[in-house]
Amino acid sequence: MNKTELINAISEQAGMTKESAKSALEATLGCIQGAVQQGEKVSIPGFATWSASYRPGREGRNPSTGKTIQIADRVAVKFKAGKTFSDAVNNDKLKKQLK
Repeated sequence: MNKTELINAISEQAGMTKESAKSALEATLGCIQGAVQQGEKVSIPGFATWSASYRPGREGRNPSTGKTIQIADRVAVKFKAGKTFSDAVNNDKLKKQLK
């Protein structure tokens, strides 16, 4: 599912126009991004949690040349699916489909 398909699904399920669904989705994503960007943790119980995590710099190795390289420090976004969401996805039908 891409963004357009998601907007269409939201529009149908919520009984709203596609423009309203697009605005609601973009506002939601913008709020999540803004909060995580400020160092806050965003949690929607049963669905997901987003947070920022500092990753210090380290030495790595270029797999094609074997040469040692320096990997810069960075801030990574962490996403953890909630229990309800994880349980809904963990089903026999999907397991067979993904095998």
